[in-house]
Amino acid sequence: MIEGFETIDEFLAHRTSDVEEAVRTAAATEIMPRFRRLAADEIDEKSGPYDLVTDADRKAEAYLAEALVKLLPGSVVVGEEAVHANPATYEAVRGSEPVWIVDPVDGTRQFVHGDLGFCTLVALAQDGVLLASWTYAPAQDKLATAVRGQGAFLDGVRLRSGSPAPGRDLEVATSHPYYTTDEQKRALLGLQTEGIRPRSCGSAGLEYLKIAQGLLDATAFSWEAAWDHAAGILLVEEAGGAHLTLTGAPFRITGGNTLPFTAARDEATARRVVGLLSGGV
Repeated sequence: MIEGFETIDEFLAHRTSDVEEAVRTAAATEIMPRFRRLAADEIDEKSGPYDLVTDADRKAEAYLAEALVKLLPGSVVVGEEAVHANPATYEAVRGSEPVWIVDPVDGTRQFVHGDLGFCTLVALAQDGVLLASWTYAPAQDKLATAVRGQGAFLDGVRLRSGSPAPGRDLEVATSHPYYTTDEQKRALLGLQTEGIRPRSCGSAGLEYLKIAQGLLDATAFSWEAAWDHAAGILLVEEAGGAHLTLTGAPFRITGGNTLPFTAARDEATARRVVGLLSGGV
């Protein structure tokens, strides 16, 4: 039993709009006032020049961590910035408590550069199963949501990923080389072939949204941090898409995946991309 609710489904039946409000408020109070107004001392590097963090990331995550646990007492939060400060907190993704998986600013490089292509990602999971997700692009005022078994929606309109048109090249968003090992780079070379049009990915959350909309055919990602993928994976699933790791198994938010992995508009496309990645190893 969850405090205040008999089941998670009961919570989701009554409180999804409150989660949406928390996400929008975090963006309105902590992210957008800093957009295109960041001072140099509000931007830091974590592991290198492609891995940035700003005051907007930290403050939005702190707001969401407090607000989400208040909405669902007994839940825990795994946030990108909190895990960076204390990696042991990531273990909650694998625990039995309801867990909020939060990326306060997905696409921090774009945010720092003043581009519109960033978003806030929140997912709710339990026992490794994704239950609901929220993808909010505040600079574009777009909100995509998904609840397991109930479909995916963008601003209230149902999303259906569909299938790529026969005979045209597949557009595949791929990991930036900074985030790949030598072996993963070799796997990604499998996409350098006729019929595939690879390009470097932007915000992972917005790439997943494009797949759910049928505007992008697939991704090929080489890292498995849950905050980058959880919200988008469920969005793609509920829009009719699929996701597979290099072994052909579905991606697991709890980790231990064989990488790279793909999310795609349909299962046939996912299998085609995985086959090409396997051939590149």
